[in-house]
Amino acid sequence: MVSRTTADARGEVVVLLIGMRVNRFPAVRLWLPVLLGMFRMLRELEKDPARGLLAKVLLTASPRTYYVVQYWESKEKLYAYATAPDAFHHKAWARLNRLERAGKLRGQVGIWHETYVVPEGSYEAVYGDMPAFGLAAAHGQVPLEKRGRYARDRFAYRSGKGAGV
Repeated sequence: MVSRTTADARGEVVVLLIGMRVNRFPAVRLWLPVLLGMFRMLRELEKDPARGLLAKVLLTASPRTYYVVQYWESKEKLYAYATAPDAFHHKAWARLNRLERAGKLRGQVGIWHETYVVPEGSYEAVYGDMPAFGLAAAHGQVPLEKRGRYARDRFAYRSGKGAGV
């Protein structure tokens, strides 16, 4: 393992943060399917790399809040998965919407997501004595010197793949 590395991302990077918050622990029958559904979708995506998920990091923000940082090939592939009738996400989202319309989720479990499409030149990464993680797990890992020792150098890197290059 090289001591200091950076992510080998080129062009724009698509990052999805998606998660849930248990608002009421006694409502297990409502929040547990949401939590298990997150894992099921990740397994589905891992079995079918053509859908576009490159890498993921599972995180917890508190005993109540769980989320996944996901790195995608493109926003088009992310949207295609989110709307694909054959994907588990479609079934899970339909169930969640039915429960929400019936007023059964209100105050019990929270769900959220944030999506970022980051143009080249607007991200950088450094890893010290780490295996490929996060952005590097999604796009590969190169010695730090290939992109620059300092953050300003890595931000200035252009692969020729980004828009407007």
